[in-house]
Amino acid sequence: MIRAKSNRRCETGGRVQPLVWFFDLDNTLHDASHAMFSAIDTRMTEYVQRHLQLDREAADRLRRTYWERYGATLLGLMRHHGVDPARFLRETHDFDVTALLRAERGLEHLGRRLAGRKVLLSNAPMDYAGRVLRGIGLHRHIGNRYAVERMRVHGHYRPKPALSMLRAMLIREKLAGRSPGARAVLVDDNAANLKAARAAGYATVLVTRRAGGSPRRLVGGAYLMGRIRSVKQLPALAPRLRTGRR
Repeated sequence: MIRAKSNRRCETGGRVQPLVWFFDLDNTLHDASHAMFSAIDTRMTEYVQRHLQLDREAADRLRRTYWERYGATLLGLMRHHGVDPARFLRETHDFDVTALLRAERGLEHLGRRLAGRKVLLSNAPMDYAGRVLRGIGLHRHIGNRYAVERMRVHGHYRPKPALSMLRAMLIREKLAGRSPGARAVLVDDNAANLKAARAAGYATVLVTRRAGGSPRRLVGGAYLMGRIRSVKQLPALAPRLRTGRR
């Protein structure tokens, strides 16, 4: 018996689509909360202390305020204090990441197993991101890399969750328009980033160690199409993402 081809259609109106994976980095592909974030936060606070001549408590408070208000401490420092972004990123991420890395085993195998192009979309700086990807074994599997230096729209920094930047990435990767050849998926640990990505037209997957239940089921709100503990669960989720089924 010859089966007729499926007529299932995805949410964008096309047939089953291949996927292009946009991966966040910290707390998505590795556990940055284990030690990495602490090292970065310390260096950022020290930078603010030196350049703005503040005591440690005031510098740490300002760092947190800018992160909460702008999505990145760097943006607040640039806007209000004229900080040089290249120097800030270099000084705050200049340390040995391998000593602080905590990641699952088998990520290199996942890179080979997971079908579809893989793109990095991280608010971290490019050099740091490259060192982390090499440390977790994914540097050969992730092609285009959009770190914070490349998140510009009309000459202005627009890191996640900026909707304008997320839409611009779809255009850069030739995934925009009424009938794109593939479907973009953002895999991220941050709900605000995922909510904006959903509005921009991405499929969305939340990575959280508190996840429960099947990774195939829509959970956590209309802007999420999956919730997983580990990126190694993505192959099981992929069929649903290709069709847009919930």
